[in-house]
Amino acid sequence: MCGMNFAIIETGGKQYLVKPGLKLKIEKLESDDKNTFVFDKVLLKNDGKNLEIGTPYVNNATVEAKLTREGRASKKIVFKYSSKTRYHKKKGHRQHFTEVEITKI
Repeated sequence: MCGMNFAIIETGGKQYLVKPGLKLKIEKLESDDKNTFVFDKVLLKNDGKNLEIGTPYVNNATVEAKLTREGRASKKIVFKYSSKTRYHKKKGHRQHFTEVEITKI
């Protein structure tokens, strides 16, 4: 990976390894009217020659992305069960997500 252009960003409490052209599903973000996002919490940045590691974030480093789509993930079943007490509870959950495409690091 030494000759590649990539970065590690933090959004929604998670960390993602991103490269230009990569499509990525992240936690739902409030989109503005022009449908572009700028991630400024960059933990690591590699431009092919230099490797910058932040403490905790790299100064003056941003990652730009454009909105591809928004939606909801497939349903996850949450089932609570307690033996010998006749207790069971079934519930479903669908998480909202935003899909973005990385345009520039």
